[in-house]
Amino acid sequence: MIDIQLLLFIALILLSTKALAVFMKRIHLPQVVGALIAGVLLGPAVFNLVEPNETISVIAEFGVILLLFAAGMETDFRQLRHALKSSLLISLLGVIAALGGGFLTAFLFGYPSFESFFIGVIIASMSTSITVEALHEMGKLKTPVGTALMGASLFDDVLVIVILAAVMGMGGGGFSIGVLGLTLLKIIIFFAFAVIAGVLMSKFFNWFTARFGTRSRLAIFAIAYCFLMAYLAEVLGLASITGAYLAGIAFCTTRCVEVIEHKTHQLSYLFFTPVFLANIGIHTSFDGVTGNIIIFTAVLVVVAIGSKIVGCGLGAKISKFTSRESLQIGVGMIARGEVSFIVAAKGIMAGYVASTMYPSVIIVVLITVFLTPLLLKAVFSDKKSEIGTTIGNE
Repeated sequence: MIDIQLLLFIALILLSTKALAVFMKRIHLPQVVGALIAGVLLGPAVFNLVEPNETISVIAEFGVILLLFAAGMETDFRQLRHALKSSLLISLLGVIAALGGGFLTAFLFGYPSFESFFIGVIIASMSTSITVEALHEMGKLKTPVGTALMGASLFDDVLVIVILAAVMGMGGGGFSIGVLGLTLLKIIIFFAFAVIAGVLMSKFFNWFTARFGTRSRLAIFAIAYCFLMAYLAEVLGLASITGAYLAGIAFCTTRCVEVIEHKTHQLSYLFFTPVFLANIGIHTSFDGVTGNIIIFTAVLVVVAIGSKIVGCGLGAKISKFTSRESLQIGVGMIARGEVSFIVAAKGIMAGYVASTMYPSVIIVVLITVFLTPLLLKAVFSDKKSEIGTTIGNE
């Protein structure tokens, strides 16, 4: 039987996220920030009206899967193929800069070498979903910058997962070729399957549309394929959002993509995406935060932001993006999210990092998540006077 409190929680989340999103639009700020603030206000950090709930977290997970599926469908496939090398370079330099910066910061604050390295791994990956939502809201997702960001975020998850496998092996008593090799094999198998399945799915949907016309029910089969790919990604050790994004790419060149995209957006934005955004704020907690941790976290936040702007921006500049586009790409890679939480949780459970590190991770994630839409709004502004501010029309 359903928990009746959950019905109240969902009602509060939907009403507050929409109200604050509208307010943010009125004052020319990204609507995604309003939804995030709504979650913080509802959660234990402020009014404590909605408690962290497993069911809400599951709904939120569905939200981020659908969000990345839609982003895949909105990807310009030709641009993505053209940007693969630049996306890899952007991701690689961004991960190296963030990992190195995190390691150096923790080491200077007195953490042991191995724990410092693990802290670097925690802040190395970016959160695709927040950047996707902000770019979609601004209508910049299909631009060359948006495509490069999506490609780089895909490589980010893969690189961090490979590094995590190597680090976990070292923490267990030395570097494990077996663990690393198995992880790489799983990644290769998944991507090979995703490419073959995506080509077959695209051909089938094009054939079906040519013979029977565009049917709205096709969206059901497309979304089912999305969740199947998300499941397979998780089974093989990758994030579910990676599978969802690749599933979306399979449909981006089909004749029926507009219908599937429209149905997915309806399903996502009416219910799942607001819950996902609010859920980030609802899980905000500052219990156990001491003065030393606050200082360390403040420095770590600066390093987390600066390392991605410098590392990813340099990768973009080497890939012949303009200086402004390089800055946009660097800013778009700032947000941290679910992968950081996963890496931190694995490290804490294995005893590689102290449990007191988790509040720091939460704060880094929250600040980068809040700043990313605001900074993206500024760096994409057409008026030079608005760079560094959040003033401007949609």
